[in-house]
Amino acid sequence: MAVLRFRAYYEEDESVYRDIVIKHTHTFADLHNAILKAYEFDNKHQATFYRSNDNWQRGREITLQKYEKDYKAEPLIMAETTIGSEIKDPNQKFIYTYDFLKGWTFLVELINVSKEETPKIAYPSSIRAEGIGPAQYGTKSLLGDKFVDIEEKYDLSAGAEGFGREGDSDDDDDSEDSEDETFTDEAPAGSGEEY
Repeated sequence: MAVLRFRAYYEEDESVYRDIVIKHTHTFADLHNAILKAYEFDNKHQATFYRSNDNWQRGREITLQKYEKDYKAEPLIMAETTIGSEIKDPNQKFIYTYDFLKGWTFLVELINVSKEETPKIAYPSSIRAEGIGPAQYGTKSLLGDKFVDIEEKYDLSAGAEGFGREGDSDDDDDSEDSEDETFTDEAPAGSGEEY
């Protein structure tokens, strides 16, 4: 049985990618789920694969379901289409689009074919992750989840709403009693001293 290794690049940054191994008998629905899991995305939105050539031009669609839009050719359905049936050359490429409103796009390229399965791997599986993937909702930092712990520990969000002036405090009740003292170079009137 052939094991296919795909590299799924994040379209906006090719240094960010995930390598996924999958059997040729698995469906595109399996590949769809493996990509989402590898990038830590949920599975709540529309998705489609496009067959592609070496120039990343979009060809026939392999969709999660048939959507209400115009198709140039009748789309294939992910759950019914095996990956092996769509491999036409050793460097086969697909474009994967997820969440049509956000337009998450990944360039998926076949980078290796092996005839031997690894018994320790549950296929499909992500076996390599390079770069910090995009955050599906909000932002993702270099520290990731660790920053949340630091933020809670030191309450870093407390000063974020506004900045006070140095020395301001809420318990200054005698602020009305204190008046600004003005210093001048003039001697008090009638002192007889001149400067």
